[in-house]
Amino acid sequence: MTTAPADFAIVPSSRPRTTAERTAVLDRLSFGVDFTDHMARATWTADGGWQGHRVEGFAPLELSPAAAVLHYAQEIFEGLKAYRHADGSVWAFRPEANARRFQASARRLAMPELPEEDFLGSIRALVETDLEWVPSTEGASLYLRPFMIATEPFLGVRPSRRFEYLVIASPVGPYFVKGFEPVSIWVAEDYHRAGPGGTGAAKFGGNYAASLLPQQTAQREGFDQVCFLDAATRTNLEELGGMNVFVVGADGVVRTPALTGTILEGVTRSSILALLGEQGTRVEECDIPVKGLLAGIRDGSVREVFACGTAAVITPIGRLAGESFDVTVADGGAGPITTQLFGQLTDIQFGRADDPHGWMHRLA
Repeated sequence: MTTAPADFAIVPSSRPRTTAERTAVLDRLSFGVDFTDHMARATWTADGGWQGHRVEGFAPLELSPAAAVLHYAQEIFEGLKAYRHADGSVWAFRPEANARRFQASARRLAMPELPEEDFLGSIRALVETDLEWVPSTEGASLYLRPFMIATEPFLGVRPSRRFEYLVIASPVGPYFVKGFEPVSIWVAEDYHRAGPGGTGAAKFGGNYAASLLPQQTAQREGFDQVCFLDAATRTNLEELGGMNVFVVGADGVVRTPALTGTILEGVTRSSILALLGEQGTRVEECDIPVKGLLAGIRDGSVREVFACGTAAVITPIGRLAGESFDVTVADGGAGPITTQLFGQLTDIQFGRADDPHGWMHRLA
């Protein structure tokens, strides 16, 4: 056994893929379908705290049918990427922000907080172990999925006394098959992602499960994604199933829904706010009534609408529709601010531009 940073012991997989098998996967990149040879792991117990930090072969988990996660959904997750730069080095984008959000999600779900150094150590150890799985093709990356689940076998309604933390990795291409092209959005008016006092600000699987039925409706209507309105008034734009949303006015002001506890604080979202602020762009975090947005698109006072998140980075929105409306954004989608921000962020992530904020974290 060898030891990786943050004391993650390395237990090599007994069944690693051959070079030919790995090459075949890297030649057919999709999103979250194929996985690397290893996973990082640690265990928490009420008596012993965090222990057993290791990297081991990617394999099925052994769980009791009574494991708490299967009955009461006590689980959280994160999503970030490892990017290969031209010199062969591999970097993550603001992983410390993911570590802090993981801790915040844990607090909301009554789960133990993973120390930031363990979070960073786990992704570094996994990437170093599976370094050859990091793609080098244009626009591709290694998607990292840290998650934590309650594994104590019991049927009482209380926080679990045992948890497993894991990180798995998947080489990926663009989240949307068309890449940086405008997508169409169906606005859900009868379903809501989260309500006041709920789990909307946590990266919790239940929030995403709640979005699946409206997403099915969107796809049935011929749309790429679904967008939700707030549960309290049913009038304000909140977020897509897994992405934050921005609106660009003809007056140059960029608006995004305020964080009220029902919206996930996206790492990409906060990065966009920082870039816009440095450029002198006026930014407002505020309510965005859907009626006002539709009127703005129709009269030209809204010029661009885009969504953002780790998986897709930035995606222009070209069309918004619901049961009683259907509007097309000016020029069909990707406007100058959306395009500029996408270029700025991806250039930093892939090492094509300077990183004045220190956002990139070297993994290997």
